[in-house]
Amino acid sequence: MARVSVYIDGFNLYYGALKGTPYKWLNLARLCQALLPSDAIQEIKYFTARVSARPSKPTSAHDQGLYIRALRTIPNLTIQYGHFLTHTVPMYLSAVTPPQRVWVERTEEKGSDVNLASHLVRDAFRKQFEVAVLISNDSDLAEPVRIVSQELRMPVGILNPHQHHSKELQRYATFVKRIRQGHLLASQFPASLQDAKGSFSKPIAW
Repeated sequence: MARVSVYIDGFNLYYGALKGTPYKWLNLARLCQALLPSDAIQEIKYFTARVSARPSKPTSAHDQGLYIRALRTIPNLTIQYGHFLTHTVPMYLSAVTPPQRVWVERTEEKGSDVNLASHLVRDAFRKQFEVAVLISNDSDLAEPVRIVSQELRMPVGILNPHQHHSKELQRYATFVKRIRQGHLLASQFPASLQDAKGSFSKPIAW
């Protein structure tokens, strides 16, 4: 039974497997155990960024707050935060003739992949796990996976939330598994939970 540390790219998981589904109230510890039944999962690190309320999604920050509260009930899980960066970029409206240039605010999540890569490599140098597992399909993580698997000679597995595997990650990973709908369905939190602050429930829209 290997000692495993799991590193979760929260937004890659969300957009790959959870967006638009009824499975967003996901217990990450149960998911990891379902996919790694023969291993001892000693630590789960979840990398995300705090969203802010938007006119199109007025409850998004509140819903995420409830989910983070649910995740904090998992004893061996820690949360590492990146941030969002908003900048204005030019885009063209093709529906009009001639196409018109407009300026659009684009918000991008920053820092989570760098934080994940940094923690993965640091923990590998410290020998804090026997096997590392990433929940992501982000090819930008191929280099830290290569360093850990080839230079430090430590196994790195990928649990892929997307339909197709990243060829770059496959090249260096020790193993790759798909996260399937059945895993998500079987790994949901109860609708109501209890923590030190009291009881709380799954967001209504979820």
